[in-house]
Amino acid sequence: MMLKTYPTSFLLPKRLKLVTAARRFDPDHRAKASTDTSTSPPSHSHARAHSQTITISSSVDAATLPPSSRSQHHHHNRQRQRQHAATPTPIAPQPPTLTTRSGKMSVAFFPLGYKEAAQQWWTSVSSRQAERDVLSLVPFLREADSDNSHLQDLTKADPFGQRVWRSSMVQLSGKNRALNELSIERVGEQVDDTLVMLHGYGAGLGFFYKNFEPLSRVPGWRVFALDMLGMGNSARPTFKIHAKDPQGKIEEAESWFIDALEEWRKVRNIEKFTLMGHSLGGYLAVSYALKYPGRLNKLILASPAGVPENPYAVNANLPEPDDSTLANEFTQDQESIVRRESVGDNKKFMGAKDKKAAAKTDTTTPPKRNMPSWFVWLWDANVSPFSIVRLTGPLGPRFTSGWTSRRFNHLPGDEKDVLHTYAYSLFRQKGSGEYVLPYLLAPGAYARSPVINRIQEVGRQLIKPATENSPAIRETGIPIVLMYGENDWMDVAGGFAAEEKIKQRVTKVLLHGTEEERTKENGSAKVVVVTKAGHHLYLDNPDEFNAFIRKELEETREHGQRQRASA
Repeated sequence: MMLKTYPTSFLLPKRLKLVTAARRFDPDHRAKASTDTSTSPPSHSHARAHSQTITISSSVDAATLPPSSRSQHHHHNRQRQRQHAATPTPIAPQPPTLTTRSGKMSVAFFPLGYKEAAQQWWTSVSSRQAERDVLSLVPFLREADSDNSHLQDLTKADPFGQRVWRSSMVQLSGKNRALNELSIERVGEQVDDTLVMLHGYGAGLGFFYKNFEPLSRVPGWRVFALDMLGMGNSARPTFKIHAKDPQGKIEEAESWFIDALEEWRKVRNIEKFTLMGHSLGGYLAVSYALKYPGRLNKLILASPAGVPENPYAVNANLPEPDDSTLANEFTQDQESIVRRESVGDNKKFMGAKDKKAAAKTDTTTPPKRNMPSWFVWLWDANVSPFSIVRLTGPLGPRFTSGWTSRRFNHLPGDEKDVLHTYAYSLFRQKGSGEYVLPYLLAPGAYARSPVINRIQEVGRQLIKPATENSPAIRETGIPIVLMYGENDWMDVAGGFAAEEKIKQRVTKVLLHGTEEERTKENGSAKVVVVTKAGHHLYLDNPDEFNAFIRKELEETREHGQRQRASA
């Protein structure tokens, strides 16, 4: 089935049930509950609860210690256990650790404690301030309207020229429709090209903070990062789908976002631009290119969602998919990525000598993991993961820490804290664009309208229909870059399959097109794999990611200069 229809709001009793269910899935809560229900005397209960959590210090992972230090570490732990067992002093419970089959220990599911979570919930900063705190981590760039002398001095020391950023709320037509925008300009330079960056599902432009400075180094470029409508710090209108048929629902859901992007382009008076989208942003970037032809110079898809086809996700007569690699988004951490521990079947695929041949046999069977039935039900019922963050109130920061602790565990402490606060400030906001997910993707992130079935049409649409006085004008192809992390849970084989379909379309034009079509042909495709990176490749290995993107920007600028010179 394509999508069951469920309300996206809850009555109070259901809210309470969801909170209860959320606490039930919290390992720390389960550990505490088992301790509280014990029939032992209170003093022994406290001692036993502490002995369960003291096996590994909250700040040390024994699995990461060398063998000699590890044995000494366990010896001290055993001593502390005996001491606390003999001293029945009440001790605040620590986050429990999880034991794997290999015997190694991993960090807690939700490392932020109850007290700290409640304090953050009560004293949390605004989402606007959280975004500014993230932007303060960007070196050299200063706010355009800032008069701070130290920022002025910093700008003078910028080895790549003076650059400023502005944050704006761009109003669109209709009620409660506006896009949060960050623009970066090179002061005193002519702007020839524009890069627009779109984030992924439920995220925000702040997650690109490690890319803003390096990508703005290229002369002649202006950089925009946008929060998609209903996400980030953009306006959050009520999300409604009126179509009844499956294809109509998909088109309406896509248009909800890409129509806002097109209207923003008109407000900013941008003729053509390069569009880079990550994950869901990549999926929607393809939809934008197809619906609004003639507006893109290049399309960059960073770990795009919805590329491979899964028959269970696109056939209404079949049940919803019950397996996926989506779980890796919540379980894979940056440390494992740095150790280059591949997930799914990507490691096997990357080792294949003939990737094109492997892609042909692998695109309909992406790496999968079983999904529990309750997860499928919540997905089809349009209950977003951010609903739990909002409905659990003081526990919200704690549940958020389950994702941020893994995603940002490779960063310095101050950056990690700033990004956690920023993520929570976005996750807790009113639900809006997040409710698009089940309309575009089946459970497990398989597209209902797979990109692989339409990617070859990007850059081939009619720009101007034929009239009595002028012939029709059709696009002559655009360069498309598909980027994946080496340890991406997105199926990299789908990227190579898409590359092959695009190249076949280019070959068709070169062999059978008119002389004018062959001369103007501009289509191309390439797959780039970023090492030591997963799904969030722009943050996992920003140096390599930024170097690839800068190269693409420079090539686009050179192509544009040649076109302008020959015009």
